[in-house]
Amino acid sequence: MLYRRLHVLSLCLCLALAYEDDIEVNYGNSFYNDITDGDTIESTPSTAPCSTPDMTKWDKMFSMLENSQMRENMLLQYADDIIKVEMDAFRQEMLRFVAQYGGSCSTAVDAAGGKLALQLDGRFQEMLDRLKAQEDQNTKPPGSQQDAVLQQLLSAAQSQTSRLVKLESSCFSATHSKSGFDRGSTEHQEQEVASEGGHLEAALVAMQQSRAELQEVLQSLKQRYLPAGNDMALLFPMRSRRIYTSVLPESPLSLSAFTACLWVKPNAVSNKTVLLSYGNRQNPYEIQLLLSHDAALFTVGGEAHLVEARGVVNPRALSQWVHLCGAWSSEQGLASLWARGKKVATTPGVAEGHVIPPGGSLQLGQERNGCCPLTPSAGRAVPGFEEGFEPKLAFAGKMTGVNIWDRVLSEQEISQLGLQDSHSCEHRGNVVAWGVTEMVPHGGAQFIH
Repeated sequence: MLYRRLHVLSLCLCLALAYEDDIEVNYGNSFYNDITDGDTIESTPSTAPCSTPDMTKWDKMFSMLENSQMRENMLLQYADDIIKVEMDAFRQEMLRFVAQYGGSCSTAVDAAGGKLALQLDGRFQEMLDRLKAQEDQNTKPPGSQQDAVLQQLLSAAQSQTSRLVKLESSCFSATHSKSGFDRGSTEHQEQEVASEGGHLEAALVAMQQSRAELQEVLQSLKQRYLPAGNDMALLFPMRSRRIYTSVLPESPLSLSAFTACLWVKPNAVSNKTVLLSYGNRQNPYEIQLLLSHDAALFTVGGEAHLVEARGVVNPRALSQWVHLCGAWSSEQGLASLWARGKKVATTPGVAEGHVIPPGGSLQLGQERNGCCPLTPSAGRAVPGFEEGFEPKLAFAGKMTGVNIWDRVLSEQEISQLGLQDSHSCEHRGNVVAWGVTEMVPHGGAQFIH
């Protein structure tokens, strides 16, 4: 037993020695920590453990870009914050202003609008009552009086509109000095502001509509009533060879100079529409005043002597009165054509030395073709006279203020006659005088008031 134990113990010692030899062999080749006395340690620069190597120029450039981008973002964020704060402060100030002045503005505008409505209603009712009373009496009010009333209405509407605009601007431009606005009522105040703005817009729209209606009424009155203070006109209801008006002067025409004027409102204009014509059997075209589409024409002594002015009549707007005059002098042979009081054409050498012969016939709305002159004693045409007219030359529309003088009127006189509200009916001709000289309508032509 003892022998066995010694044998085991010797075996363990052998194994331990063998293991120790093996370790010494494994570490014997290590030379990292072996320093001999003859060896010298090379000196190396000491560096910090977190130091970085030198940066290249590209690394520096990218670093600068990153820094600038960071600064830009910081500035933008700062500007954003400032704008938000300022806008919020501005909103609060506006809400305080609305809370302070909104009620006074709305009250003032409502009062002004109500007052304006009452004034306009009163003026309209007054004008309608006057028109109704005058229609019942079959009388025509003076054009100037109606124009004055309508101009007053327009002036009142314009003044009220300007007052509303000034009131609105003053309300929204006044400075405010109070504070302490309750944020809980912000939504309610905004709704009130929107409602007041809607009332203002509705009032302005109503004012504009009233102004447009007043202008339409004024325009219709100007078209309805006769110009220059005349109280009657000749109506030619349609084109017909039987519809014309004979003019019977007290003394025969024998003229070396004359001026013929009239107001005309055509329904339609053809290639040749006769307004005034004088002639005899030898020459049916001694004097003619014509319309042709948009032009006015004036002849003396025959169709070869023609004075023409274009753009006198607008074919698309024939509902307006137009004043036309033709003037001629035998001594100078100078013929001129006037429209709306302005000279629109002049032609020299027209029938120079010629004298308008007596014994002819003068008619409105048609021309004679050389058959059967009309005599003052007969007062009507000889049977068969109507066959001398052509329906395509007939005038259809209204005519008033027909006058003829035995001289050439001055430019000032003709200009005054061409004013629609000049009461020029008082300036009558000494050869043919409107309202004095006998005029006989035929075939459906008639006088109207």
